[in-house]
Amino acid sequence: MRKTLARTLVLALLLVFTALGVSAQEKLDLQMLDRIRAEGLQNSKIVDFLITLCDVYAPRLPASPQYVQAGEWVVGQANALGLANAAMETYGTFGRSWELQKYYAAMTAPQYMPLIGYPKAWTPGTNGVLKGQAALLQPKTVADLDKYKGKLKDAIVLTQGEQDMTISFEPMATRLLETDLAKLVLAPEPGARRPQNPPMPDMAARQQLQLAVGKFLKAEGAGCIVDPGRGKFGTVFVSSGGSRAKGAEMPLPSIVVANEHYNRIVRILKKDIPVTLEIEVQARFTADDLPGTNVVAEIPGTDPKLKSELVMLGGHFDTWHSGTGATDDGAGSAVAFEAMRILKALGIKPRRTIRMALWDAEEQGFVGSRGYVANHFFDRAKKEKKPEYDKLSAYFNFDNGSGKIRGIYAQNNSAVVPIFEEWLKPIHDLGAATVTLRNTGGTDHLPFDAVGLPGFQFIQDDLEYDTLTHHSNMDVVDHVSRPDLIQSATVMAWFVYNAAMRDEKLPRKYFDPSAPAPARRGN
Repeated sequence: MRKTLARTLVLALLLVFTALGVSAQEKLDLQMLDRIRAEGLQNSKIVDFLITLCDVYAPRLPASPQYVQAGEWVVGQANALGLANAAMETYGTFGRSWELQKYYAAMTAPQYMPLIGYPKAWTPGTNGVLKGQAALLQPKTVADLDKYKGKLKDAIVLTQGEQDMTISFEPMATRLLETDLAKLVLAPEPGARRPQNPPMPDMAARQQLQLAVGKFLKAEGAGCIVDPGRGKFGTVFVSSGGSRAKGAEMPLPSIVVANEHYNRIVRILKKDIPVTLEIEVQARFTADDLPGTNVVAEIPGTDPKLKSELVMLGGHFDTWHSGTGATDDGAGSAVAFEAMRILKALGIKPRRTIRMALWDAEEQGFVGSRGYVANHFFDRAKKEKKPEYDKLSAYFNFDNGSGKIRGIYAQNNSAVVPIFEEWLKPIHDLGAATVTLRNTGGTDHLPFDAVGLPGFQFIQDDLEYDTLTHHSNMDVVDHVSRPDLIQSATVMAWFVYNAAMRDEKLPRKYFDPSAPAPARRGN
């Protein structure tokens, strides 16, 4: 009994001294926090930045004219703010750019109905107005395609049946409850896998069938492919239907139509009543591969011993094309830029250099951030460490909509957990209080994490991100929560400031250079 009591006391004392050690190490400048809060919460410029970025310079598909114009505008804003080394920095070759120049679609018989929809990126135009009969194609296997041979010349082909539009009583917008945050802090059960976007059992077979359908329809001389969306209320979720690679085979013109309109056409066809459609798409490809660029800017460090070290922050700058990318990820770009503005407005003299990076081609698999990491830090393909590898303290990312910051994912880096907890304590009143050891994926902190660098994504309230705006035509400024963005930029500025001012770089977790690279999947 005495031995057990003694061990308990020793353990308790160790925990106390550990906590005191962290507190002693984290010399928090609460006066500076008060100034950051005042500038960030009371003098915010983030909404005006986001409106210009997403109403004037959008959408921003990689290498497109709009992307270049937007990057040049941000560089100009950074220079006007007095940031250093603002530039559009090339990371390598992206591929062909694609730009939508015109879209029109309608059912013209048996009745007239304009169709809400969007072409898929990197698919060709229709070479004028395409008029044709709608045809319903519902193969369950590749072998089923044989019965459609010779019947689809110039047809406008619907590739699926009627979509389920069952009324849902789940809320469209949500915030994380305290119980949700408490669950995040708990370790997942051993062997448990993250539930996010679980693969469907027949996903591989469906993808193979989809590829076969595309090739079959092109060989049969079909005019256009029409796919259903996955949303409701006229919302269309659409991404890519072709390749950005130079010399890639050109697919058929392809559009995605709102489910309500798609289902009406299917129901009419099932009554054996002919449906006539008109579609016009004008899309511009570049003939050659183009360079990809990230947008960067800095506040230089001032400590003679630490100014060559880096603290980075950012979000991704590219978007899909049916909306304006306000929540994915104009919000992250705006949060990063506003955090830089806050710190610059306060005239801070950071010990380490603070570098903002707004990433290209996240949606194509973190292409911009992977290229940047390979050029500046560690090239996985060559197993080559670059000079700045030992200089980076941390990278902080914002890319899950416009919901406010509720905490941060530590990416299985146990050593940073008590540090982040200390940083969050004085801003609990802003709603940011949770540190979870868990990993999170799907965005641009992953290329950093994959090479052993401290890269972190914040925990955010979902709001309407997964239900309405993510990759949809509703990803516009109207669906951004402005108070949440103001809070997020303030929290980001506080985190970046602390990382730039502490005596030591943030600790790193173990890195095995021979381990396979993570999946390249954008969010």
